[in-house]
Order: sequence, then structure tokens, then C-alpha cells
Amino acid sequence: MIPRYTRPEMARIWSDENRFRTWLAVEVAATETLAEAGLVPKDAAKAIRERADFRVERIHEIEAEVRHDVIAFTTAVAEIVGPHARWFHYGLTSNDVVDTAQALLIRQASQVIAQDLQRLAEVLERRAWEFKDTPMVGRTHGIHAEPITFGFKLANWYSETQRNIARFAAAAEDMRVGKFSGAVGIFAHLTPELEEKICDRLGLKAAAVSSQVIQRDRHAHYLATLAVIASTLDKIATEIRHLQRTEVREAEEFFSEKQKGSSAMPHKRNPVNAEQISGLARVVRSNAQAGFENVALWHERDISHSSVERVILPDSTTLADYLLARTTNLIDTMFVYPDRMRANLDSTRGLIFSGQLLLDLVEHGVSREDAYRLVQSHAMRAWKEGLDFHHLVLADNEITSRVSRKTIEHAFDLKRQLKNVDKIFARVFGAKKTSEKRSSKKAVGKRPTKKSAKK
Repeated sequence: MIPRYTRPEMARIWSDENRFRTWLAVEVAATETLAEAGLVPKDAAKAIRERADFRVERIHEIEAEVRHDVIAFTTAVAEIVGPHARWFHYGLTSNDVVDTAQALLIRQASQVIAQDLQRLAEVLERRAWEFKDTPMVGRTHGIHAEPITFGFKLANWYSETQRNIARFAAAAEDMRVGKFSGAVGIFAHLTPELEEKICDRLGLKAAAVSSQVIQRDRHAHYLATLAVIASTLDKIATEIRHLQRTEVREAEEFFSEKQKGSSAMPHKRNPVNAEQISGLARVVRSNAQAGFENVALWHERDISHSSVERVILPDSTTLADYLLARTTNLIDTMFVYPDRMRANLDSTRGLIFSGQLLLDLVEHGVSREDAYRLVQSHAMRAWKEGLDFHHLVLADNEITSRVSRKTIEHAFDLKRQLKNVDKIFARVFGAKKTSEKRSSKKAVGKRPTKKSAKK
């Protein structure tokens, strides 16, 4: 049964029909290459190319008897091809076909995932610029730390996505290999030169060396990369879940007019999409562990990896596709509340500027130990008694006798804290784009969007 999270293109790629069609493409490529080398009669290769076909139901019928999927496949094709079928699968072992075809299937799935990653990056970039100058409090350990902007947070996710794009491209390329080296990889029946020609015909590289199978370090690396991607999506979803908490309410996932959050509590607006992303990311990470276990096979091959890969490769690529699409939609449609961000930023009445005040006191001749003592004493009192930290500092003669009021006010300047946001964006998106965006903003002014709201 195809899981409900499977999107149509991934369902097609991992269907039995497409899997067997890909096996057939590998078989035909091998036959035609061998015919060109004079190892298979040309009329047989022509007949195989023109007639080779199958019915999935028939393959399953035969497999139920012979208990071997490749034999069931070749038998079903031979029934349609006729006498020339004796040259079908000539010189090959099962995994010459299965592993090479699997590389082609993973290439198809990887193309979908690569497009998904690009779409996520585009949405993150757009929304990062939208909120580049929207101040909010930065948090460490879940506690208010120093000011940031929401666009800065999104730019961080964008940069991580760019790294995922690069490492996924490398992992997908590492999987773009085939093999036709025979039952133990020693080329007892074909030659390395023929292997290279067949692989080239299929748009693959020939593995430099293989046993009966392509070595599973490649697959482990690929699955681990999908796990890293899933972890990034989990990170994004977890942050939005935190920002949606009632006490925070700085951002929340889209909630439609007809949507229901709870069967018992009509007021609930739960981050169900973000929670699903976090939950399913765990499956992708656990599948990567199974991929690591598949690396160690007995001698030149056993089949302990085979049954596992029938689950984890379709499942992980399908989940990656689904989770990327869900995360892209989550970012694209989420509600953002700048006023609430500012209210939370101001809620500790200046405490978030304590670090800057400490540095300014030091710069004006106060020892670090005395400066820390002075600042912390007022910070702890403001924290415990709910007082205004800024006012407490201004009322302290020990501080005002050493630094001017202007210096103190400068320590509490939000713009000062955020002065390098443009430089960060120039690093992430490029100096030229940053300059263009700045010019565009001056020309048209700041316009609200339908996905930002006040609350």
C-alpha cells in the first residue's frame, strides 16, 4: 500500500511498473551493447528492443512459484519476445540489472528532491527579505538573549538549505553508478570496457570496482544526506512550533477558516503540520541507521541489505519529497506577527541590552569585574521585581558618575544592535542582491503582505 504521504511523482517512480520498466531498459541497453561488440546476434538484439515487454501481474504470478524476482521478470519478458529471448540477460547476473536499475530509480527520485530543495530555498529567500528588518528577541536556552530580526532567522535556514543542496547533489552523483561485473565482480563473462559502454548508454558511470553488488557505502552516504535534510526541516518546524506557543505567538502556521484544532477545545490552533514534519523526520533519520548496517555484507555479497532497501530507499526519498513540500508550504503561508515580536522584545524592559552596557562601561574605564557586578545587580532586581532595567541603570549614581547619559542611551539603542544585518544578508545572498533590494525598498517603500499580520 502506498503511504498517504506519497506524492504522485514519487509514487510513479517507486511503482512496480516503473521498477520493471527500468530493469527492462537496463537489459535492452546491455543486449544492444553486446550486439555491437559481436557477442549477441544483431537480429536478436533488434527483436528484444522491439518486442520486449511484460505484465506486472504475470511477473508476480511467476515469482510466487520460483521465489526469485529477476527470474520471474526475465521469464515474463521471454514469453513475449519468443525464441530470441535466449539472448536476453546474456552474460549478466541479477544484481547487474537490479543495482544498475536502482541507480536509475534513485536518479529519478533525486531529480524530484533537488527541485524540492530549490523551491524551499526560493521561499526562504523571499520571506527572509520580507522580514529582514523585523526586530525580535534572540533566544538562547529558550531565554531572551539579544535582539535579532526574523529575516535573519530565515536567512540562517536559507544558508543551511544551500548547504543541503550542495551535499545532496554530491550524494546523488555518488549514486549515479552501474555495474556489469558479474557474480563476484571479477568480469568472468564480460569486460570492464563493455561495462563502461553499457553504463554510458544509460547515463551512468561504471563503478571502478564492485563485488556482486555496488558497495553500500554509497547508499549509506545518500541516506545519511537525506537524514541531514530531514533534520534541517525538523529544526525549522520545531522553531515555528516554539514561536506559535500561546506565551510567544510571534508566528504560526496557516490556519484556515474551516479548520478545527481540537474536538474538545474550539479555541485551539495547533501546529499540526510542523509537528508532523518533526515526527516524520525521525523516520528518515532511523532509515539512515539501517543504511549504515547495510554496508557490511558477507564476502562478495549476501542479501541482508536487499529486503531493507526495498523499504528504506523508497520510504526515505518519498518522505524527503513530502517533507520538503510541506516545509515549503509551511514557510510560504505562515502568519507572522511583527507587533507581537516587538512586544516580546520589550517585555523584559531593557534586560536584553545588558551585554552592550557591560562593554560600554568597560570601554569607559570600569574594570570588567565591577562592570559585571553593577549591570548584573540591576538585571537581577529587574528580573525578580518586574522593574525597568533601563530606569534602574539611569538611577544608579555609581554608573552615571562614570559614563554619560548619552552613552547609556546608546547602549539601549536597538538599531545599534542590528547594524550588521545588511552585511549578513550580503554574505548569504550576495552583495549585489543586497544592494538591489535596498534600492528597491527606497523606491517603493515598505509594503505589508497578506502573510504578515498584527496581533
